[in-house]
Amino acid sequence: MPSAVQETAVEERAASAEPRPGSPMLRYLTLAMTALLLLGVGWTAATLYAGRTPGETSAEAGFARDMSRHHAQAVEMAMVAYAKGQDPAVRQIGYDIALTQQAQIGHMQRWLQEWDLLPTGSRPAMEWMPDGVTVDADGLMPGMATREEIASLHEAQGAEVDRLFLDLMIKHHIGGVHMADGVLDATDRPEVVRMAQSMKQGQQKEINELRKLQQGVG
Repeated sequence: MPSAVQETAVEERAASAEPRPGSPMLRYLTLAMTALLLLGVGWTAATLYAGRTPGETSAEAGFARDMSRHHAQAVEMAMVAYAKGQDPAVRQIGYDIALTQQAQIGHMQRWLQEWDLLPTGSRPAMEWMPDGVTVDADGLMPGMATREEIASLHEAQGAEVDRLFLDLMIKHHIGGVHMADGVLDATDRPEVVRMAQSMKQGQQKEINELRKLQQGVG
């Protein structure tokens, strides 16, 4: 039968083998458990959405197509501001907008490829919006500039570039936020929700920055 001294020694060895708060072993175990949980979440999401690929007439496909075209105009205007703007802050935000929105176009076009859909569809633009928003007489989505406005921006010089760009981009972003809200009401696909939320938050922040710059340029 073990003596009291032997029992105490066994308990001390067992206690020393347990991970202590802040120990490398405990941190390793925590990271390992976190990784397993994340893998589980990813597997669950993949399983949940297996067989639910967005189709030709889905809101997800409509959003990806329409927002890609919406973003393309923003990139064009932003590059004009970056190349010709007078205010360094206007040039910088133009560069940031062009970089961000071109990257988002790439993500949305990849979705369409993964869903075995073409970049353009058979449905009219904006028909996927839950509230029935339609394009205007020129076929422009919410916030988009007209051909005449785009031409004026290209032709402008100096401070006029700043003024036109800020005015047009604020309207453009407001329309983009509206479209992001629309798809958030219509989908629960994780990748689309994440992108739409990111667009909404980013463009709302930029609207505030653009308005501050607008006050500075007059």
